[in-house]
Amino acid sequence: MVTVERSVVKTFRSDFRRRFSRGLAAILPTVLTVALISWLVGAINQYVGHPISQGTRWLAVRIWGESSIALVWETYYLAFAGFLLAIVLVYIVGLFVASYIGRLVWRNIETLLIRLPLIRQIYPSIKQVTDFVILSDKKVDFSRVVAVEYPRKGVWSLGFVTSEGLETLRTALGGSILTIFVPSSPTPVTGYTVTVRRDEVIDLPLSVDEALRYTISAGVILPTAELLSDGSQRRNHDRAAVSNGPENEAEIDSPAQDGPRESKEVRP
Repeated sequence: MVTVERSVVKTFRSDFRRRFSRGLAAILPTVLTVALISWLVGAINQYVGHPISQGTRWLAVRIWGESSIALVWETYYLAFAGFLLAIVLVYIVGLFVASYIGRLVWRNIETLLIRLPLIRQIYPSIKQVTDFVILSDKKVDFSRVVAVEYPRKGVWSLGFVTSEGLETLRTALGGSILTIFVPSSPTPVTGYTVTVRRDEVIDLPLSVDEALRYTISAGVILPTAELLSDGSQRRNHDRAAVSNGPENEAEIDSPAQDGPRESKEVRP
C-alpha cells in the first residue's frame, strides 16, 4: 500500500512539473513582451512626457488660473497629454532637422556637445548606434549562417556574416575575407566580431531563426535538417557494432598466445 501511494505521488509530481513547464513556456513570452512595452511607455512618459505635461500645466495656470485648470486637468485626464505631446514634439523636430536650416542648426548643436568634456566620450558612440539602428538603410545581413573556427583551431562556432570585411585588411591579406558575428550562448544579443578568410568558413543550410534557437538552447534544439533519422542512427549503430564485432570475437575466441600452455606428458 505504501509503495502504491509513493508511486502515485511521484507520478503526480512528474505530471505537475511537466504541465507547469509547458504552461510557463506558453505564458512567459507574452508576459515579458507586455512588461517590456509597459516599461518602454512608462520610461517615455516619465522622462519626456511628464516634464512636458508639467510645463504645459504651468503655462495654462499662468494664463487661465489654478482653479479652472485643476478642474479640467482632472476631468479629462490631461496628465497623459504630455506623452502625446512628446510624440508630436519628436515629429516636429524631425521636420525641422529635415530642412536645410534645421540640419545646419542641429550640426552646430552637436559640435557644441562634442566639445564638452564628459559628453564627448558618450555622445558620439550613442549617436552612431542610433543612426545605424533608426536611420541607416543598410541593415545587417544575417541571412547567411556559417561555421568558423573560433576561438581556436579545431573548435567550431556558429556565426552570421555581416559584411565583406575591411578594405585595408582585404588588400593586406590578398584575398576575400568575411566579417562574422559570433553570438554568445544563451544570450545572442552579445558576442564577438571576427574577420576571417572566405575559404576558412563553412556555409550551413540553416535559417537565422534556427541558428538563434540553436545558440539560445546551448545546442539542445537542433535544426530539423540536421537531425539524424531513426534509420540513420540505427545504421550508424550497426556499423559501429560490425566494426567492433570481429575484434571482440577475435579477443574472445583466440587463445592467449603469451599465456602458459598445458603440455600432456606421454608415458610409455
